[in-house]
Amino acid sequence: MVLSQALLGAVASSGGAAALVATGGIITEYVDSGTTYRVHAFRGSGKFYVVSGSADVDWLVIAGGGGSGTANGGGGGAGGMQTGTGYAVSAGTYTVTVGAGGIGKKGATGRGASGNNSVALGTTSTAGGAGGGGSSEGPYTGGSGGGGGTAAASAGAAGTAGQGSAGGTAASASAWGGGGGGGKGAVGAGATSSVAGNGGNGATGYGITTTVKTYAGGGGGGCEATYTAGTGGTGGGGAGSDGDPLASGGVPNTGGGAGAGGGGTGGSDGTDGGAGIVIIRYDTGLT
Repeated sequence: MVLSQALLGAVASSGGAAALVATGGIITEYVDSGTTYRVHAFRGSGKFYVVSGSADVDWLVIAGGGGSGTANGGGGGAGGMQTGTGYAVSAGTYTVTVGAGGIGKKGATGRGASGNNSVALGTTSTAGGAGGGGSSEGPYTGGSGGGGGTAAASAGAAGTAGQGSAGGTAASASAWGGGGGGGKGAVGAGATSSVAGNGGNGATGYGITTTVKTYAGGGGGGCEATYTAGTGGTGGGGAGSDGDPLASGGVPNTGGGAGAGGGGTGGSDGTDGGAGIVIIRYDTGLT
C-alpha cells in the first residue's frame, strides 16, 4: 500500500460515499488496491460544493510557510499541517481558505513575515512562523516555529502541538549562522560555529495520485561565506544562503518554510514561504 492502510480502511467503510457528487478545486482520481478515490486539491482559496449525496471524507489542511530573515537570519517555519478522516459532508457549500506564504525580509537587517492560516472543514492550520533576522529581531512562533537569527543568538520559536515543530537556535554573533525553521516531522537544527541550521523535515500526506507526497519542511538558516548554509527540510523547505547564491523560497503549495539570507551583499535577502494547500479525498464507490 502506498498510503496508510488505516486511513484507506476508514474511507472505504464509510456509507454513502458512492452517492456523493461534488465540485471544486483541481479534481483527480486514482485507484489503489481496487478502490477508486476522487481528490479535490485546492492550491488557492475556493469552494467545495457538494451537489448531492453524502460521505465521510479525508482531509489535509496546510498553512502558508514562514518567510525568512535577512543577513545571516533564521529559516522560516513550515505552515501547520493537519490531516484526518471521517469528516461528514452533505449537500451544501464548504469554504476553503488556502494561506499564502510569508514574505521574506529584504534589504535592512530583520526577520521575515509569518505565513497565513489555512481553513477548511472545521480545521484551522496555523501559519508558519517567520525566521529571525541577523539583527536583534527574534523569530515568530507558528504552525512550525522560525529559526533564530544570529546577532541575538536567539533561540528558535515554538511550533504548535499537532501541527509542527520548533525552529533551531542560532549560533553566537561571532559565528554568524542562523537556525533552521521547524518542519512538521522534525525540529529545525541549531547552528554550530561553522554550519547554519538545516530546516526540519516535513511529513507525508495525501497527494493527487497514489504517490506519497511530503509537505511542510522548514527553511535552512543563512550564514557568512566562510561557513556552510543550512539545507531545506524535505517537503518544500527552502535552502539558506551563504551570500552567493541567493537563498531559496519555500516550494509553493507545500507550506514549506523559506531559506534565510546570508551575509554577502549579493545574497543577504530573505525569501518567501511556500503557499499552503487543502486536499479533500473520498471513495467514489466505483470498482
